[in-house]
Formats: sequence, structure tokens, C-alpha cells
Amino acid sequence: MTTLSKLVLGAMGQLRPKPALGNASQSIALPPPDKTGGLPLMQVLAHRHSSRDFAPEAVPLPLLSQLLWAANGVNRPDGTRTAPSAMNAQEVDVYVALPTGAYRYDAAAHQLTLVAGSDIRRVTGYQDFVDEAPLDLVYVADHTRMSVVPVEQRVAYAYVAAGAITQNVYLFAASHGLATVIRAWIDRKAIADALGLPHDQQVLLSQTVGYPKLVQ
Repeated sequence: MTTLSKLVLGAMGQLRPKPALGNASQSIALPPPDKTGGLPLMQVLAHRHSSRDFAPEAVPLPLLSQLLWAANGVNRPDGTRTAPSAMNAQEVDVYVALPTGAYRYDAAAHQLTLVAGSDIRRVTGYQDFVDEAPLDLVYVADHTRMSVVPVEQRVAYAYVAAGAITQNVYLFAASHGLATVIRAWIDRKAIADALGLPHDQQVLLSQTVGYPKLVQ
């Protein structure tokens, strides 16, 4: 679907997911992440960049496991994460849009839990490449977890936490030969509807991940 078509459908409130490819599992157990290896940090920073050209090849489950753990996984026995959050509210959830359905990453259990049995990739942004890229991440703030944060500061705090997660994804992608780009030009209402989110959960950002498209 073209960007213009998405803009028109979005303005009409008609931007909708596609049927899922195949049957969506209610949950996907992720293999334990490999926490070793990868490039040295300075090399990763040198390689970090945004890309908008993605191959359709799926990200293998072991690599997806590592990616999600790097993004916002549990990295200490007390349940704290690889990305910081104010007062350890851990208010940002990572949703994973796959051709087979949309899932929420459960960091504590390190698994994916189905939230929508449809292919919502094209809903996650106005850009045309999101439709066919193998993986779109959506970052959602759950404001019910931020009771200790002043109301007027919650949105800012949530965006800071989401930004930290997106950078973790960028660094992992640069270290493992993946392409990625963060996206703020999105139809947040359409995404919230596709994910079935309640009113106290706020869509913040999206991020596409996949293998880079080879130049012919």
C-alpha cells in the first residue's frame, strides 16, 4: 500500500490490518538469548544508522529472541531491564508485528503473547516499506504503571524510556547485520485500535527491523 493511500485511509479512519498469514500461536516461547559475542561498542556506534530498505526474509527466532532481550529484556535478578525507566516504572511495552499476528513481549517470561490475530504491519506507519518488512516493533506506554510520576511529566518520561529502547535496538542491529529505522510519523489511533489497547495505554513510536535489502 502506498503512503498516499495510507494517508487517505487514515484521514477516513479506515486504515486496517490485513489477515494474518497462517495461524497465529497464542504464545511463542523465545529461546534463551545469547548474551555473548557481537561487535565492540565503538565499532557498533560507528556502524549505527537508519535504513529504509528491507529484505522480506524473516528474522529467525533465536535472533529475534536476542533482539527483544537487548531492546528491553530483564538483565538483573531483581527484574530490572536493559533500558532505563524513571523510578523503574517499566511503563513501556514492546509489541511485535509479524505476518502471523501481533504480540506483546513479556520480558519477565521472555516470550511473546498474542494480542491480535491479524497482520498489522501496514498499520504501524505511513511509509510503504513497513508493509513488507518482516518485523515492526511498536512501543506503548502503560500509564497505570506511572502512579508515582506526576501526571504532567508522564508522557515525557515515557518517550525518554522508549528512546532508550529504540537505541538498544539500533545498537543490536548494527552489531548483528540487521537494518532498522525508528518512526514517529504513525497513525497512533489506528495502531491502538489494531492492538486493542485501552484508553490508558499510549502508542509512542514504531521501529522497523529486518535484514538489509541487497542492491542489485
